[in-house]
Amino acid sequence: MTSPEISPHRKTCLQVVPSLVTGGVERGTVDVAQALAQAGWRALVVSSGGPMVRELERVGAEHITLPLDTKNPRAIRRNADALAALIRDHGIDIVHARSRAPAWSAKEACAKTGAHFVTTFHGAYGLGPFGLKKLYNRVMAQGEIVIAISDFIRDHLITEYKVDPARIRVIHRGVDVKLLDPNGVSPTRLIQVTAKWHLPESAPVVMLPGRLTAWKGHDLLIDAMVELKRRQGGATDIRCLMVGQDQGRVAYRAHIERYAASQGVAVQIIDDCGDLPAAYMATDVVVSASTKPEAFGRVVAEAMAMGRPVVAPSHGAAGEIIIPGVTGWLFTPGDAVSMADALERALALNQAERVRLADVAIARARELFSKADMCAKTLAVYDEVLASTPS
Repeated sequence: MTSPEISPHRKTCLQVVPSLVTGGVERGTVDVAQALAQAGWRALVVSSGGPMVRELERVGAEHITLPLDTKNPRAIRRNADALAALIRDHGIDIVHARSRAPAWSAKEACAKTGAHFVTTFHGAYGLGPFGLKKLYNRVMAQGEIVIAISDFIRDHLITEYKVDPARIRVIHRGVDVKLLDPNGVSPTRLIQVTAKWHLPESAPVVMLPGRLTAWKGHDLLIDAMVELKRRQGGATDIRCLMVGQDQGRVAYRAHIERYAASQGVAVQIIDDCGDLPAAYMATDVVVSASTKPEAFGRVVAEAMAMGRPVVAPSHGAAGEIIIPGVTGWLFTPGDAVSMADALERALALNQAERVRLADVAIARARELFSKADMCAKTLAVYDEVLASTPS
């Protein structure tokens, strides 16, 4: 009588995030889950839910609902117990935390079960008055391996949280270079976007993509447009697009419209883009105007993938993505005159110069900032921790 075969253990990774509504963290979670499933892993995600759950399940991952979007200390402890039970029940090898409140629950659950604990430090979180929030933030620096989404964040981890550089792996956020391919945008799609937004063929278009929130620098772009208008003798035909949803910030949207009108700047706010690649192709210059340092700056990488000139502030990770004067221009953060200088240089490019810029920008985005590269490096981190003993 032969013994029944015992099926080999299937490597299992659980990612924890507050919710799956929208955003770069959530997008990265789905992308990595898809890569795990394609590599033969079992990919689990725990969150409070959201519209992206369906997308997650379509790529071969599994979703489990827990109220991880809470910051209540008692609820965080209850979530830790629930996660520990999940780890045992599903034979989870690695828990990857991408946000602070879920990370506290995940860290405790891993300590109880012996599962590996990995974190991604997605932003230079505010320290709060007297640095009190630093205690809350520190869990994101306590993974066996801490993934930093840029060199800027790596330096922040070392400086603010005294993380041993040997525990940090820099993995830049990835953009979908298959979707963001200039050659994939048909003339029909481009015509549809320009017609929908009433963009004249002869007028240059400047676009700031990003949700409508004050630190994204909408006022700063308006001020820079005022400066360009002054340089052109009080009149300009530049079209200024702000593409992004207000996510309930109705008062801020109204502020942008009032401020632009008071400055004599024509601004068009686009709530629902619908076709982002075509929107980039309809744009002459893409702007990142963030007044706070961006931990990565997806807009900058997306613009480069589409071969568009991009201007961005010289703080955060922008300098890691842009080659100044080659794929775009950096300006002094918060300085409208400096931004206007950068916009003026970008708008002055002739056709041959734009083609040269596009070639370099596209190649750089595909080599350094692709979704495939991000996922491959993340899975390599998982294999690395599996080969070690949990701390």
